[in-house]
Amino acid sequence: MFKESKRSGSAETLIGLGTHVEGKLVSESSIRIEGEYRGDIDCKGDVIIGECGVARSGIIARDLTIAGKVFGDIVAKGRLTITASGQLFGNVLAHTMLIQDGGIYNGNCRMERAVEQRTRHLQDGAEPALQQQQQPQQVKETQAKEKSRQAG
Repeated sequence: MFKESKRSGSAETLIGLGTHVEGKLVSESSIRIEGEYRGDIDCKGDVIIGECGVARSGIIARDLTIAGKVFGDIVAKGRLTITASGQLFGNVLAHTMLIQDGGIYNGNCRMERAVEQRTRHLQDGAEPALQQQQQPQQVKETQAKEKSRQAG
């Protein structure tokens, strides 16, 4: 008779400020990270990395908003948004990508339509292509190049 209503923009799972978590996170609902997380995230809902949040992980999500820092590869089945305070160091496979003024992105990006993306993964029968790349090494190389540019 009564339907449950979910607040838009709210996350059902929260890793709060001052919390450090390591492991693999699999969720059917939305996730918000305000603390630090290390490990893979596979989320059927949305993932939000708050301004104080740091994620050192590969992330698969429907929509992803980065206001903090992410070091790792991203697969966004919908939209990836990097806010003015957000920083992403890693590769991206997304349907839509938005970087606000001031947002930082270092990595490679591949964009596919949602239907093509879903079909390709079903045909391949494998993990997303970005997970096969050497993400930690590439992030380190990108950071080293950035530091040498700033120093020189």
